Amino acid sequence: MATISMSDLKKGLRIELDGVPYRITEYQHVKPGKGAAFVRTKIKSLLTGRVIEKTFHAGDKADVPNLEQKTMQYLYHDGDFFQFMDTTSFEQIGLTDDQVGDAKDFMLESMETEILFFNGKAISLELPQVVELKVTETAPDFKGDTAQGGKKPATLETGAVVNVPFHILEGDMIRVDTKDGIYLEKAK
Repeated sequence: MATISMSDLKKGLRIELDGVPYRITEYQHVKPGKGAAFVRTKIKSLLTGRVIEKTFHAGDKADVPNLEQKTMQYLYHDGDFFQFMDTTSFEQIGLTDDQVGDAKDFMLESMETEILFFNGKAISLELPQVVELKVTETAPDFKGDTAQGGKKPATLETGAVVNVPFHILEGDMIRVDTKDGIYLEKAK
């Protein structure tokens, strides 16, 4: 198995420690006045989502995880699992609520997603950075002090609630950032 040394570490890199895949979320190279340099990191488990702090010293090594990413289509939620289909082999898999996480707030049936596999087992999914969704419920537009750029809550077709500008109405299509769950702009 390939290994990664301390000098190769950087933010976003995926590593494996003790049989668990992690993603480096924060990275800080520390060079004290006395002693050897080291790297202080925060790493997020790709299996559980737990974030831990880990310090790497010169000579420390981490393994390269056996990860594979596949484009799959979201089919439906059967009550226990979110069902996905591989668009090339038509093989179906199910992911739990924990594996899907907050992404479920922005998923529509037939939407394509990226499913991450570790040693052949599906562990998580990633949505596109931006999705277009329809506003199904929001307060009506009203005139008033909009100089401050006020916002109002809007319910989307997936059930998620995001804050939108006052000019957005029911039936409008909007673009939403799936990472932060925030309104970006009105879809054209």
